Amino acid sequence: MSSGVITGIGELVTCDGTGGDQLGIRLDAAVVVEDDMIAWIGGAAAAPAADTALDVGGRAIIPGFVDSHSHLVFAGDRATEFAARMTGRPYDGGGIGVTVAATRAAGDDELRRLLAARIAELRALGTTTIEIKSGYGLTVADEVRSLRIARQFSNETTFLGGHVVPPEYAARREAYVDLVTGPMLEAAAPHARWIDVFCEPHSPHAFDGDEARHILKAGAAVGLGLRVHGNQLGHGPGVQLAAELGAASVDHCTYLDDADVEALAAVADTTVATLLPGVEFCTHSPYPNAARLLAAGASIALATDCNPGTCYSSSMPWVISLAVREMGLDPAQALFAATAGSAQSLRRTDIGRLVVGSRADLAVLDAPSYLHLAYRPGVPIAKALPAFAETPAE
Repeated sequence: MSSGVITGIGELVTCDGTGGDQLGIRLDAAVVVEDDMIAWIGGAAAAPAADTALDVGGRAIIPGFVDSHSHLVFAGDRATEFAARMTGRPYDGGGIGVTVAATRAAGDDELRRLLAARIAELRALGTTTIEIKSGYGLTVADEVRSLRIARQFSNETTFLGGHVVPPEYAARREAYVDLVTGPMLEAAAPHARWIDVFCEPHSPHAFDGDEARHILKAGAAVGLGLRVHGNQLGHGPGVQLAAELGAASVDHCTYLDDADVEALAAVADTTVATLLPGVEFCTHSPYPNAARLLAAGASIALATDCNPGTCYSSSMPWVISLAVREMGLDPAQALFAATAGSAQSLRRTDIGRLVVGSRADLAVLDAPSYLHLAYRPGVPIAKALPAFAETPAE
């Protein structure tokens, strides 16, 4: 058993749910880690001896960010699509097909190399847990290999065969849904913890409420947890479907009516509204009102949705600054949503907070306080402590 003590912490932000802001901030604290788990937290003067010591020189320590929504297994880019959107072209999901073609054409080694580089980038920005979706293969073989590669980097893998209907099935939507819920699901399920679907009637490429329900129920029947892309392009059934089926998370939530907000509040213990403000930034869409959701009693999370089309950013600090600037959250609410809130959306209690018995997934800020995450937007002040970042099971 190896142990390490971290001292010189200017501000220890535990996100343990205590205090008026839920951040459980401790000053003049120390943390002892044993075998990648937190073994002790207390005053620096009382810290027990350990095998190694790390003095962070007055910097703040926070839980590593939990990025609970990403699409990191892909090849190619869609920079020209982004440029066109900035001049007024609307987003409808059609560009996903461009990434599907590039991903299908890439070899396994290339996809693994690209994913490894993206993982290194997000860890350098303070993220220690990442959910990774498939969805850019849309054949049985390509979805399985995407999940197999993703599983080498994260335990939180999501089968997203229900991303869009691929071009070869454009005139045979029902046949593609049958493929997703049949042979594709059977082959993909051993490599995934979750199933997701792009429930979006406002896109001709995505799935309506009935199709999404069929896909989600098929996933649940083989033991996968449920996640939903919902209410991104307009008002629709995604949020209500997620609440009805007990999905762990419904993501985007850009367009919500009063009934949607009430539904999310009613299932706050089981279903999290995961907000993705980087997407609104990159698509000129309206930002969801996160403060309204919290006031109603809903649970919220923040994530990047890092993907090549609508938000090619892996920066959780940037997401926090957007949430504070554009979504009505204060810095404490935004940090809690990006850590403990996102952990809840993955139904995890061992990450997203720093308490005895949790994983020692810590991030150090090149700043004395967590307030600098929103105060210094775009500056890479957060970094995961590499010895403690989560690694997937063998």
